[in-house]
Amino acid sequence: MLQAAVHAVYSLPPDKLVKAVALAHARTIAYFGGTAWTIFVLWLLVRVRLGPAIRDLAAKASRKAWAQGMVAAPIWLVVLVLIGLPVSLYMHTVNLHYGLSVEPWTMWWGDFGKSAALTVIFGTIALSVLYALIRHSTRRWWLWFWVICLPVEVAAVFLVPIVIDPMFNHFSPLAKTDPALVQQLEKVAARGGLHIPPSRMYVMDASAKVTGPNAYVTGFGASKRIVVWDTTIRKVPQDEILAIYGHEQGHYVLHHIQKGMAFSAAVMLAFFWFAYLLFTWLVGRFGGRWRIPSVADWSSLGALLLVVTVLSFLADPVGNAFSRHIEHQADVYGEEVIHGLVPNPQATMSESFQRLGELWLDLPDPNGFVVFWTYSHPPTSSRMRFAAEYDPWVPGSRAPKLVK
Repeated sequence: MLQAAVHAVYSLPPDKLVKAVALAHARTIAYFGGTAWTIFVLWLLVRVRLGPAIRDLAAKASRKAWAQGMVAAPIWLVVLVLIGLPVSLYMHTVNLHYGLSVEPWTMWWGDFGKSAALTVIFGTIALSVLYALIRHSTRRWWLWFWVICLPVEVAAVFLVPIVIDPMFNHFSPLAKTDPALVQQLEKVAARGGLHIPPSRMYVMDASAKVTGPNAYVTGFGASKRIVVWDTTIRKVPQDEILAIYGHEQGHYVLHHIQKGMAFSAAVMLAFFWFAYLLFTWLVGRFGGRWRIPSVADWSSLGALLLVVTVLSFLADPVGNAFSRHIEHQADVYGEEVIHGLVPNPQATMSESFQRLGELWLDLPDPNGFVVFWTYSHPPTSSRMRFAAEYDPWVPGSRAPKLVK
């Protein structure tokens, strides 16, 4: 208990604290300022009637509505990517300055280009389906689009690890890099009732881009795999790696993937309904002024992107609150699953949070409102305090255990 108590308070050395404060300010400005910037530019483009101009250009290419979408949708998606570019450039500059990133600008631009291409390709498909549904039913399109999104979300979770992730990072078998770690991870997986063979354990060459450590479990079924960043192997002791991985394993054992999908489905349903109401009202109220004849016309796409941006911003606290809840559960599971595999699970978890916080420059005392609106994980200080104090193994404890 004494060893754990010593590491119960998260703190940073003075030099790192100065950096963490500045980094937190930069991230807050980027998030709230970037959102305000996107909303303002989209509103301005809608007001100056860019939508009808793009629609007219698309109409010259074809008289068919679906073919017009192949012109209008990519243009608007490129516009959206370009609107977000200044913030992306700013944050990469900040991350380079504070040593969180080492990714060369040439590599960064390559990743940006691939990300933009994926946004345009899949976004065009999604918008083409959406507008086809709007033309089919101006009152129920939001419901039908929600129904279509459900299997697409499941497919995305399955395919991202084997199709998308390798486009941005290099993965190699962990057994070739650190066979001893593979054996330890297998013990943690077995203790949680998971069967992930060594052939599905990978090391990601994260050091080409970032300096911080991480480990995670991704995919499901045939695509399920363990991924450990090479920065983790280099900078984190093995016991703490098991703690980091144990947290990630908790998401699977506690069915957070399924719960997350169910939560996402419920939020999407409400989101699409509100989007339908706001979009319909906006076009009905200002359509004449903006030369948008109806919600089904491709000239309305800019207004739709504006609505989606505003509602996405307002929905962030909801999604982040759910995320913080399941992340805390995963912390509890992670500390329990390494019990008996490491000498002192409380100290190990506590020290891992201290190490991760220092390496990622996490702020010890973040603003409560910023945490509420933007944090997908509990603050490092509260996670570390809980890890040091949580002890369901003490005789007479009535604390329920997630790992039996």
